[in-house]
Amino acid sequence: MPAEPPRPQLEIDVQLATGETLVPAGADFEAWVGAAMLAAGSRRDGELAIRLVGTDEGTELNRNWRDKPGPTNVLAFPPPDLATAGLPEGLPAEFGDLVICLPVVVREAAEQQKAPLAHLAHLVVHGTLHLLGHTHDGEADTARMEGLESAVLAGLGFPDPWAADAGPGTK
Repeated sequence: MPAEPPRPQLEIDVQLATGETLVPAGADFEAWVGAAMLAAGSRRDGELAIRLVGTDEGTELNRNWRDKPGPTNVLAFPPPDLATAGLPEGLPAEFGDLVICLPVVVREAAEQQKAPLAHLAHLVVHGTLHLLGHTHDGEADTARMEGLESAVLAGLGFPDPWAADAGPGTK
């Protein structure tokens, strides 16, 4: 059996920008981001920020950047040029920023009968794929992205977030 490729060296700045203490115990942002990067074919070392926000900041960012009312679960802000093109191999890349609205994550997890930690992991993986250029604009893109998400989460020990037959507490 071939050895698993080494994970990229990542520096992740996790910012808790809300007074709420909704970060589930066991949150392992580096493992989640690294697994998503490997699945997407990225082996480059680099850094990114994950900002965990409350409803007010989530609403403001969603309105300002997407012109949509209310907060959303995750926003991805890649750097203008993905900051990897043309960089010499040894230099780390700036992958961008993820903003995750914790109250939305907790609410969605309850509504969808998912464990909050599994839902948070899914949103980190989803956002990381966006930072790497993946989209879900068309059917083919959506299928590819959802397939990557399912594979990454399975490799991390989480259930498939897209499984239609998953029962309560299994998603």
